[in-house]
Amino acid sequence: MSDDEWVLEFYLDARGSSPVEEFLDSLDLKTRARFLWSLEQLRVRNVSAHFPLVRHLEEHLWELREESRTNIYRVIYCFFTGRRIVLLHGFQKKTQKTPARELDTARRRYEDWLLRQESRRERNGHST
Repeated sequence: MSDDEWVLEFYLDARGSSPVEEFLDSLDLKTRARFLWSLEQLRVRNVSAHFPLVRHLEEHLWELREESRTNIYRVIYCFFTGRRIVLLHGFQKKTQKTPARELDTARRRYEDWLLRQESRRERNGHST
């Protein structure tokens, strides 16, 4: 992979589990395959991706959009330095508006991820 390519990075919780990977694994094979294709499109298009593939939610949070027959799914992500796309939260959307609970989960994971990035930089002797 060249230096100008973007990378998808899964958020890991304190136990080392990846909630987005667990979400993707819970989907039926066809929907999972569509999501994997969409994730690759996001990686390649990154900041130039636009609706209907992605939609800006607020501040640093974006959503990757996917539908299958009767269900709507989303993965909330953010962009980070080093050409990284951090996948924070995946869920099945059942209402027109993104539920506050789902946004709260993504916000908490974003803040947790940022804190751990900062901590990692400090441990490695870099100041912010």
